Amino acid sequence: MEDGAGRGLECQKTMDGKASNGNGLEKEIPSCCLKAKASAPESEAKCHSTVVSGWFSASQTCSEKSGKAVYFNNPMWPGEAHSIKVEKILYKQKSEYQEVLVFESPTYGKVLVLDGIVQLTEKDECAYQEMIAHLPLCSIQSPKTVLVVGGGDGGVLREVSRHSSVEHIDICEIDQMVIDVSREFFPELAVGFEDSRVHLHVGDAVEFLRCTPEGKYDAIIVDSSDPVGPAQELVEKPFFETIAKALRPGGVLCNMAESMWLHTHLIQDMISICQETFKGSVHYAWASVPTYPSGVIGFVLCSTEGPPVDFVNPVNPIEKLEGANEHRRELRFYNSEMHSAAFALPAFLKREVSLLRDYSLE
Repeated sequence: MEDGAGRGLECQKTMDGKASNGNGLEKEIPSCCLKAKASAPESEAKCHSTVVSGWFSASQTCSEKSGKAVYFNNPMWPGEAHSIKVEKILYKQKSEYQEVLVFESPTYGKVLVLDGIVQLTEKDECAYQEMIAHLPLCSIQSPKTVLVVGGGDGGVLREVSRHSSVEHIDICEIDQMVIDVSREFFPELAVGFEDSRVHLHVGDAVEFLRCTPEGKYDAIIVDSSDPVGPAQELVEKPFFETIAKALRPGGVLCNMAESMWLHTHLIQDMISICQETFKGSVHYAWASVPTYPSGVIGFVLCSTEGPPVDFVNPVNPIEKLEGANEHRRELRFYNSEMHSAAFALPAFLKREVSLLRDYSLE
């Protein structure tokens, strides 16, 4: 989940804890997305990943301030931290955009961390990479042109390349260090870069899409990190508008959409923006990923106006694509049953999203 956690969709913050919702109205900012006030160490100091006594604590970061190490929880996940035992730190450097950490763990294998947040592990990366790629691509017939935003580890590329109908794959990743680190430490993911259909663009995805001809892509997959730092713009309405323009009629978007247990308000905001922007279908799906906060991750799937898209029932099932299951590596998580099941929402989330205009609960 590369290319950039905290500022979120609630946008412009004020010191009294309110924000503009984009319509000139103020609303309360949920506590999980409020940055700490002036006393917070992260507001004045440079943060880095936390490895203490042989354990890495996801959702918790360390800040060096006045020569002292101060620990605090990431405001995206207040009051919790998932710890993973560290056998060996393999890499730790600061890129132009974020701190990049790779370590070996006894349970999950190698782990990639960006700015203190787990992006992937060798054991469970299959769930995220396979679902974010095949949920959109198996929902349309014979996709040919695909754009991946973020995804610098190469895992989404690996999955997109299973689709033999795809002729051209663009990837726009802002951080070259993420690509280089993946090639060195995660070759099973970085193999995605080796496909001749892949065209790599290192730079700002917002600018890349602004220069993209209208209707160029059949599918766009946004494999972003949490909405802060280099990924902040990737959850705002102007970015979704550029995506919609870059998709052909009936084209599809799959966008990472946080945890239903922790960020229902972010999901509501994202769905609301997408309903205003895309004139086809808007759906929410989710998958289990043990090393992500709360153990699940969500996806917003949208289609533009044109041929109708039924996201729940794949029209391009992976099982019928010759060689797709074994391409590069055998599928470990995704199948057509998992595809349809991903759109079944718990009762509490149904209640939340049913308040949104025209959101389908079918």
